[in-house]
Amino acid sequence: MPSKTFEVPEIGMLTITKRSGSNSIRLGFDSKGKPRVSIPTWVPYQAGLQFALKRADWIEKHQPEQAPHFKQADRIGKAHRLIFSIEPLNKTVQVRQQGSEVVVKYPSTMASTDPEVQKVAERGAKKALLKEGEQLLPQRLRTLADKHSFSFRSVSVKQLKAKWGSCNQNHEITLNYYLMQLPWNLIDYVLIHELVHTEHLNHSEAFWKRFEQALPGAKKIRKELKTYKTSVSVS
Repeated sequence: MPSKTFEVPEIGMLTITKRSGSNSIRLGFDSKGKPRVSIPTWVPYQAGLQFALKRADWIEKHQPEQAPHFKQADRIGKAHRLIFSIEPLNKTVQVRQQGSEVVVKYPSTMASTDPEVQKVAERGAKKALLKEGEQLLPQRLRTLADKHSFSFRSVSVKQLKAKWGSCNQNHEITLNYYLMQLPWNLIDYVLIHELVHTEHLNHSEAFWKRFEQALPGAKKIRKELKTYKTSVSVS
């Protein structure tokens, strides 16, 4: 079946496939969680692309979260490392933070690749990200607010499924602890984005004007942010 792959800033990598016998355009995800569109053979690829773009919010909300394969010494966030340790006397899988290490201990009858061990490792990674986020993100937000003359009422850090952050009408900002996996320039993009929302709750022309004033080239940085997902990743 003929197909084409497009790199779409709002979505990421998108595959459009022409299927014989099909009479409608359908949107879904492939085995790797990447969005894909199937179209009838007589429909142009551009129509499939526009179909996906109109549903970018739906794609972001429903895109499957791919479970990472955790390995020895994987980096978690800015300052943690994942350590797997075989404990012959253990009967269950356990995880704890020891300084900058997230230590996963498991019985000798299991392997680090076992689903149960991987699940516990993911739980430990999330706790490490939350700890880092609570330590670093509010402090950085206050620094940027002072620098660019913004004010906010409060800030909290927690797991968000489909957003990097949010700001309500009371100027209360919520930040996703998955931010700790991003480069600092992208973290600053998200923080300033939410600070601008303390003045403009929508994405109007005035919003982008103020955003560009605080962070020149903001729209270009936005494209890079689209390549990251709000889920656990390792490096």
